[in-house]
Amino acid sequence: MAKKPTWVVEKERARRAAAAETLWLFGIHAVGDALRNPRRARLRLVLTKNAADRLADAVAQSGMTPEISDARKFSAPLDPGAVHQGAALEVRPLDWGPLDALVADAPQPARIVALDRVTDPHNAGAILRSAEVFGAAAVIAPRHHAAPETGALAKTASGALERQPYLRVRNLADSLEELRGMGFAVIGLDGGGEVTVGEALAAHRDLPVALVLGAEGPGLRPRTRDTCDALARIPAAGPFGSLNVSNAAAVALYAARAE
Repeated sequence: MAKKPTWVVEKERARRAAAAETLWLFGIHAVGDALRNPRRARLRLVLTKNAADRLADAVAQSGMTPEISDARKFSAPLDPGAVHQGAALEVRPLDWGPLDALVADAPQPARIVALDRVTDPHNAGAILRSAEVFGAAAVIAPRHHAAPETGALAKTASGALERQPYLRVRNLADSLEELRGMGFAVIGLDGGGEVTVGEALAAHRDLPVALVLGAEGPGLRPRTRDTCDALARIPAAGPFGSLNVSNAAAVALYAARAE
């Protein structure tokens, strides 16, 4: 029997690891939205009596039988600092499918948010929430050195994680090139950009747009910058004004909304 190529073995290993991966969501809103989401694979539900009463409809819709836990000795394996509100749910990560299919199914012209090494789950969660509000087709980020799907991210996203596609891609610059091949204008957010976001968007009117944001401090990596069609800044009223990455994403998404 022929030996499988190394790349095939690695791909199969990665697929098995992904299938075995689970995470704990916590908080009334995050757990409730996951219970109502038919796409979400759910494994274990731990609730206090009070949380079970508050989530009764969602629990019934999910078909799950919760474990009722004492609020003082909450039995779910969460970080001691997690504000769980008496609700925790073990799930598998969502599978949103390939990027091209999401783009094809989105209202046109599509909007994509690309995150270059944005590792803070609170920032990523807030960006997912803004992406849902402004109708982005997807938020994409590299598989490594980016915020993974976690309970903290889900809680910050306030339910958006269940509805807003969040794709982890092998290589961000390659995915941006893929988007360019689909007709997207790729606009990187950079404080030193020669044009404003509004000017960059006006120059690519009626095209689908990918907005690329880097980590606070380091910003966009060199190859990511080189992939962009334009580097644009969000204009400030004074010389010292700046926004964190989640606020910058919200402003850029509002400017880029399709009307």
